[in-house]
Amino acid sequence: MRVAHEETTTRDLFLCHAWADRAGAALELNDLLASLDVKVWFSEMDIPLGTSLIRKIDQGLANSRAGIVLVTPSLFDSLRSEGIAAQELSALLATDRVIPIVHGTTFDELRRVSPLLAARSGLDTASYASLEEVAARLADTVLVD
Repeated sequence: MRVAHEETTTRDLFLCHAWADRAGAALELNDLLASLDVKVWFSEMDIPLGTSLIRKIDQGLANSRAGIVLVTPSLFDSLRSEGIAAQELSALLATDRVIPIVHGTTFDELRRVSPLLAARSGLDTASYASLEEVAARLADTVLVD
């Protein structure tokens, strides 16, 4: 069961993703993290209908301890077109806590699109047996802080 969080609740992670990934890999990663008791800010769960998208994203960024960026081919498209994910990425890169999660692409390709994000320590889902293992690794990282 999916339950939206309170607006002012501090989150462990802010999930930055491309719009095209919202019902696929981003949703799967959100659900896996939530099942591990990681509090995730995820736009599909945290932006009520009729509210300001940009303002809610801004609040989500402000109230999250760290950010993960789900790096997919769709995210590259979003960054090239200066979509909302590009604004989220800019805000996350200004922090000390951003983790790229490369999925369906490579760190080499990420380096060509966003050298600053590629320079951050992250995870490549191709190196794991499942997205569940990636979620467990993320949970281990953020829940010990």
